[in-house]
Amino acid sequence: MATIVITDIAWPSPAIETGLAHAARHEILLAESDEHLLALAPQADAILTCFRRVPGEVLDAAERCLTVARYGVGVDNIDVARATDLGILVSNVPEFCTEEVADHTLALTLATLRNLVPAVDATRGGGWMPQTQSPPRRLRGLVFGVIGFGATGRAVAERAAAFGFEVVVSSRALAAEPAAVPPTVARVLDRDDLLRVADVVSLHVPLNAQTRHLIGAGQLAQMKDGALLINVGRGGLVDTEALRPELESGRLRVALDVTDPEPLPADHWLRSSPAAIVTPHVAFASDGSLVELATKATSNALAVLAGRRPSSIVNPEVLTSGISRSNPQ
Repeated sequence: MATIVITDIAWPSPAIETGLAHAARHEILLAESDEHLLALAPQADAILTCFRRVPGEVLDAAERCLTVARYGVGVDNIDVARATDLGILVSNVPEFCTEEVADHTLALTLATLRNLVPAVDATRGGGWMPQTQSPPRRLRGLVFGVIGFGATGRAVAERAAAFGFEVVVSSRALAAEPAAVPPTVARVLDRDDLLRVADVVSLHVPLNAQTRHLIGAGQLAQMKDGALLINVGRGGLVDTEALRPELESGRLRVALDVTDPEPLPADHWLRSSPAAIVTPHVAFASDGSLVELATKATSNALAVLAGRRPSSIVNPEVLTSGISRSNPQ
């Protein structure tokens, strides 16, 4: 019997994980805090993680651990380099929530440009006319900029085009292969040109050393007056404090499903900014996506424990390094 340690979950219970683990005659332990995770690490044959950080300190303590499986696409909360050094396979669940994140991106866009939040607040407060500085925007003809054109960026472009936006994209892959540009995309631009022409800028790139603070004061200054910045990727893509003067002046608006820090402190200025819509990192969630996520992430961990390859390997070099703790076939 092996032990699978779950660092955290974003749903009511680990029922799916427990059922799959028990069927394979393994046990599940759920960490309640960072300190508890570190204490449980020596018992872990596998680690399942959602948002909690799995730093080198935890991996060093997890001397039996064969694999770390991420609930999700990005692995910026896992010290992948240290896991690789230790011969620990890291897996993820790519594209499980492409449709949900794309839908959420357009929902944030529509809610902002149609001034839905002030309208709802007005009626809930007993009034009728929302207090806003400007009327809702007509969508057709506005320029929707997509930075990053993986599966989610492509799905967002399709939806934006359907609403009548002119879609422009910043993507090195598309720039290098013009024949691959889909009909939903009007133009492929470099990032700076996109920032200057777009009425909406939506971020769909992973967070790493090169993309941290991809949008800072300099990039915000390039954006059009009245433009909307959307981030449903990772909070660290945007320099949060650089947003403050742009939002307080009313020059820009933001719609964020992810923030830096995350979660925001209860008294953080961004929570009460009238120029911001902030949702609590829920773009990935739906009744279907959560079941798929829990099932696939757990199955990845169970595969390694059974000596099989997981469906997606983040650090495949472990398999050829000669130091892998597992030998999946």
